[in-house]
Amino acid sequence: MSDQPAIVKLALEDGSVFTGRGFGARGTSEGEVVFNTSMTGYQEILTDPSYKGQIVTMTYPLIGNYGINPQDVESKRPHVSGFVIKELSPVHSNYRAVESLSDYLLRNDVIGISGIDTRALTRKIRITGAMRGILSTEILDDAKLVERARSAVAMEGADWVQAVKPECSYSWNEDHDEAWKFGNLNRGDGLHVVAMDCGAKHNILRHLSERGVKVTVLPPDATAEDILKLKPDGLFVSNGPGDPAVLDYAVKPIQGVMDRVPIFGICLGHQLLSRAIGASTYKMKFGHRGGNQPVKNMDTGQVEITAQNHGFAVDRASLERSGGVVTHVNLNDDTVAGFRHTTKPMFSVQYHPEASPGPHDAAYLFDAFMELIKTGKPLPAGRMKELQSLK
Repeated sequence: MSDQPAIVKLALEDGSVFTGRGFGARGTSEGEVVFNTSMTGYQEILTDPSYKGQIVTMTYPLIGNYGINPQDVESKRPHVSGFVIKELSPVHSNYRAVESLSDYLLRNDVIGISGIDTRALTRKIRITGAMRGILSTEILDDAKLVERARSAVAMEGADWVQAVKPECSYSWNEDHDEAWKFGNLNRGDGLHVVAMDCGAKHNILRHLSERGVKVTVLPPDATAEDILKLKPDGLFVSNGPGDPAVLDYAVKPIQGVMDRVPIFGICLGHQLLSRAIGASTYKMKFGHRGGNQPVKNMDTGQVEITAQNHGFAVDRASLERSGGVVTHVNLNDDTVAGFRHTTKPMFSVQYHPEASPGPHDAAYLFDAFMELIKTGKPLPAGRMKELQSLK
């Protein structure tokens, strides 16, 4: 393979075509084109299973300057269908780095494109909405690329969880780095949590394990009987990719245990818990992706700076009709960012507390889960405020 950057084209279903320099792998890949507003964290973004089936555009212009290290991955491999940036750093410098971003993408067969106007692309997505697209170093005819983009799989109605779920159950027992620990934790020593893995990020499981909890991970198509026979003290439902409306196989086990086991959900898990009690979900225009989303905690009145990655949301009216109480609201567009149930021991959030952009604004939610397990009753608003103040 030549050392010269390949010509790469990105075509969108609206007929737009961007031409740039290639890095990483060569070939052709398709997916939903979205943007992420984070200034750092490209490694975590690449390896977040929630991005399966998506071509991710970074709005921050310079990417790759601190390379890749094996400690900060959120799964075993990248899951994005492609990576779009303005400028690729020619060098990387970090004491933990073991390879460059380009080499990492090449090794994992992910196509990258640089040198395009990512501001124009982001503005187009903001105005038109997330669109199907195609990246290619092989097909350079604009008309053929646009036609291919228009025939790509749409995200609405897509089940991408099947592509990222574990094949079998496993125990999470990763050792903790002392430098990673923080805060006054609500300990769950001796408790057993079953985690439904729809595409779980490693850092979520670390937060649970950090509190002394035994964590057993099950695939999302496990039955309620599979969950209950493990005799868990609590159930956690993870993040993941795709449309929650087509994941009935993941909703049914939640419905089967929600009167018997306290439950906490994050991101896709929030949507699945909402659907389990009878609420509906819908596709957003361009979604929320980035580490700077302001969310108001309605119980405490405090604003949390959160990391988010989702293209679907929960319908508020149907949630409230189903017994859900909105606990968190996204201040950018007033969408539901969290709920608790009035009578069942369950709650969820539409963001990633484990990503800690605040940096610890939302870590109290894991402590709230520990307390939910211990009491077996819905947490009152006042107690949530006390837990948040400890951070």
